[in-house]
Amino acid sequence: MNTTDSIKGAPLPSIRRLPQYLQLLRQMQTKGRIAVSCTHLADDLGFTSTQVRKDLAVTGIIGKPKVGYITEELIASIENFLGWNNYSDAFLVGVGNMGNALLGYDDFRLHGLNIVAAFDANPEKIGKNVHNCEIFALDKMYELAERMHIQIGILTVPAAAAQSVASEMVLAGIRAIWNFSPIALEVPDSIIVENVRLYSSLAVLTSRLANTNK
Repeated sequence: MNTTDSIKGAPLPSIRRLPQYLQLLRQMQTKGRIAVSCTHLADDLGFTSTQVRKDLAVTGIIGKPKVGYITEELIASIENFLGWNNYSDAFLVGVGNMGNALLGYDDFRLHGLNIVAAFDANPEKIGKNVHNCEIFALDKMYELAERMHIQIGILTVPAAAAQSVASEMVLAGIRAIWNFSPIALEVPDSIIVENVRLYSSLAVLTSRLANTNK
């Protein structure tokens, strides 16, 4: 199965749920669970077994009658589908509070992401190491991205700088941007952008809480 082609044809909600299955399966594997059924996964995650079956089907794996899935095989199938069985090197731009936190999050490597360098416009940060990651001047990004064949960029700059930095990422050959800045980016259609809407999520949380308190 070609991973890129298979992801293109898979429903986004299913793709977004796969990491939840993977985390649970790794826990089950640690506890010695050799096989698992859709019902087991559904009960633990609060989904229906039909939904679980459909979600897992996008990876190409087929369960065995009366057995379900071999845990190790299912983990490998999900990791292969998501491209998490090989590290994807990435650059991070914007070493403020959010960028610093992401650099210190070691579990990214469990999900196939390896932040190899960081960039910032603040001269006081350039040349320093944050969580074993060196910080470079922003004007070094193009040269390093070309030399290291980097395709993933993580954007954690303030809103005012986000569009210009995203444009620099595109010029540097980066094809996928994980955007933590609170604005919509204007990039070519060929560039993949995944927006992390922290404020939108917070708005949902606080409005639901406010409504329950009425």
